[in-house]
Amino acid sequence: MISQSAGVPTICAGMTSYIDADAAATRTTAIKLHGPEGFAGMRRAGRLAAEILDAIVPHMVPGVSTQAIDDMIRAHMLREGAFPATLGYRGYTHSSCISINHVVCHGIPSERTLRDGDIVNVDVTPLLDGWHGDTSRMYLIGDVGVKARRLVEVTHEALMRGIEAARPGNTLGHISHAIQSFAEKQRYSVVRDFCGHGLGRLFHDAPEVVHAGKPGTGPELRPGMFFTIEPMINIGRPDCKVLDDGWTAVTRDRSLSAQFEHSVGITEEGCEVFTFSPAGMHKPPYA
Repeated sequence: MISQSAGVPTICAGMTSYIDADAAATRTTAIKLHGPEGFAGMRRAGRLAAEILDAIVPHMVPGVSTQAIDDMIRAHMLREGAFPATLGYRGYTHSSCISINHVVCHGIPSERTLRDGDIVNVDVTPLLDGWHGDTSRMYLIGDVGVKARRLVEVTHEALMRGIEAARPGNTLGHISHAIQSFAEKQRYSVVRDFCGHGLGRLFHDAPEVVHAGKPGTGPELRPGMFFTIEPMINIGRPDCKVLDDGWTAVTRDRSLSAQFEHSVGITEEGCEVFTFSPAGMHKPPYA
């Protein structure tokens, strides 16, 4: 049915509301549906985000500091006419998040250097021409052990299974279930404390994309929806805690954690991934 919210037509389906993205510039509880302009903007922003993650591959080696990686990322964005969406966001002072080993997400770049055997997630969001391209990828530093490599492989496959379920007529619960059922079958756990999100002209928007759930639950997927799918998978328990810096989330049992993230848009036939690597470097090893 059609209801009115601040004079803007909103389509309601059950408890979920959908709204024309051009009619709402701020975050509301309604899910924005984008048109061709939005898809074009997200393709440009998403491609830049993926190119940045491609470009840092030669530098993801032992001895390089995470601050140096962050500096490279910021310089790349500025060079391409973009701005780091994280810089200044809620007081955050860096251009990326770099999460190592048992850090689940939101790791803060520092003088800590990459070490042989580390697994590392790098998360970037360039703001280009008003659109946010949000993506993250795992990197293997030096000689990485079998268990850690396996975790990274399973996490990427879980993301891809979630993407396969992202098509009109399904619900967010179909995506969640595809990720959770695969990861748990491999005897890993899925983090519940952090989730994916809508995006576009806003960095974070409706809906929230939880990575564990049941098919048929949550909002129905409709053409024009933009959101991230970004499962965090742990070798141990799913429980996390945030450190005193207010950002860094770690596994409570200090077990390894891995994450991949893509920004997607629902189309009439399925979904478009805006952040695939132009160089084909979708998962490690990248050599």
